Amino acid sequence: MLLQKGEQQRQVVIMTKRTIVLGAGLGGISIAYELRQRLPAEHDVVLINEQEEFQFVPSNPWVALGVRTREQVVVNLIPYMEKFKLNFKSSGATHIDPEAKTVITGDGESIAYDYLVICTGPKLAFETVSGAGPENGYTQSVCTVEHALKAYSAFEKLITTPGPVIVGAMQGASCFGPAYEYILSLESELRKRKIRDKVPMTFVTSEPYIGHMGLGGVGDSKSLMEHEFRERGIRWICNAKIQSFEPTVAHIEELNRKSDIEFTHDLEFSLAMFIPPFKGTPAVAAVPGLCNPKGFVFVDDFMRSPEYNHIFAAGVCVAIPPLETTPVPVGAPKTGFMIESMTSTIVENIIRLEKGEKMNTTPTLNALCLADMGDKGAAFVALPQNPPRNVNWTSMGKWVHIAKIAFEKYFLYKVKNGTSEPLYEKYMLKAAGIERTKEHPDK
Repeated sequence: MLLQKGEQQRQVVIMTKRTIVLGAGLGGISIAYELRQRLPAEHDVVLINEQEEFQFVPSNPWVALGVRTREQVVVNLIPYMEKFKLNFKSSGATHIDPEAKTVITGDGESIAYDYLVICTGPKLAFETVSGAGPENGYTQSVCTVEHALKAYSAFEKLITTPGPVIVGAMQGASCFGPAYEYILSLESELRKRKIRDKVPMTFVTSEPYIGHMGLGGVGDSKSLMEHEFRERGIRWICNAKIQSFEPTVAHIEELNRKSDIEFTHDLEFSLAMFIPPFKGTPAVAAVPGLCNPKGFVFVDDFMRSPEYNHIFAAGVCVAIPPLETTPVPVGAPKTGFMIESMTSTIVENIIRLEKGEKMNTTPTLNALCLADMGDKGAAFVALPQNPPRNVNWTSMGKWVHIAKIAFEKYFLYKVKNGTSEPLYEKYMLKAAGIERTKEHPDK
C-alpha cells in the first residue's frame, strides 16, 4: 500500500495470513464459505479447484437416469466467488511443499499459506480391475456428472434394446450408497416404462452381506434391503471379487468366509454400473509422511495432520480404517453429514489457533444417509458411525425420497448464497439430537 505526503513516499507492508482450501466439493465449498465468514477480512481465503464448477455429486444417480440434467446439479462458481470475496483458482494443484508451506497450481502459480485444508476427494481407481470404467472400459459410473451423462446414454440404449443389468461396488470400494440408489431407481424407472420383465437385474458387491454399507450394517439394514431386493426381483452376489470386465461379460469370484473361492460367475450384461475403489489425488499422495499407501491423509482427533501441524483434511481424502476384516476388502464410507462434521471441526480449530488458543473441537462422525429408490427411499442413521452406537436405525418410505430432493435444493441454495450452515439447520439438527462436533475429552 503506497501512501503520499508532500514529496515523501513510504511503503507500508501489511502482513496478512492465508488459508488455502483444496477442492470445491461438498466439504471444500462449505469450509471455504465458513472460513470467509468467520476470519477477519485481511485473512486471505483461497479456494483451489480443478474446474470452475461445483457438482452436487449425490444427484448423479438421477442424472444417469435422465431425472436431472447437468444444468440442474452443476453451479458455475466464478460469479459466487467474486460476490462472496473468495480468492478462487480453477487450475487445480500439482504440488504441495509442506516445508515451504506453498501450493503450486496447475498454471504454475506458487501460493504461500499459513493453513492448508485438503478436501480434494478421491482419485477413481478403475485401473484396479481390467475393463472397468466409462473411459477405458465397459462399465458405467455415477461418480462424476460427466460419468453420469455417459451412463444416461447407456440407459437410453437399454430402453431401446432391453437386456441384463449388473450393478454394484468393486473390491476395495468404500462408497456403496450410490450403487444401491442406482439399481433401485433404475428398477423403478423400468417398471414405469413397462419393460422391467425384459431386464434381469443382479447386484454384485464386495460387502459381506446386503445392507452392510461398509458400516457393519445400520439398524436392520440387512433384512430391509434383502426384502426390498426380493420384492423387486433383484438377485445379489456378496463377497464378490471382480476379476475383469469384457464388453458384455463380467468375470466374478465369490469368496467364502475363509477368503477361498466358493463360486465363479460369468455374468452377461447390456448395462453395467460399478463404483470403483478410491485413492488419494496425486498432488496430495506425493507429500512425504502425509498419507497412507493409498494416498489418504492421516489426521488426528482435530482433523489435523500428525506430521504437519498446519495441514488439515476433511472428506473422502481422509484415512479412516475399515470397520472390520471382511473376505473381500471393504472401505469405510464418508457420508455427507460426516464430511460436514469434519469441516466444522476444522473451522473451529483454525479459529481457536488464530486467537492463540488450544484446539478443543473434534468431529462426532455421525452417519446420516438418504438413499433414493425412485418411488421411495431409505434413511440410515448411525450415531456415531462405528459401533457401539447411541442411535442405530434404518427406515424406508416416500418421505426419504422427498427429503433427498429437499436436501439437493437446499445445498445448491447454500452454494449460491455463500452460507455453510444457516441457523435453522443448526437448530433443527440439534433438536433431532444430531451434532456435528463435540469437545475433545481432554478439554
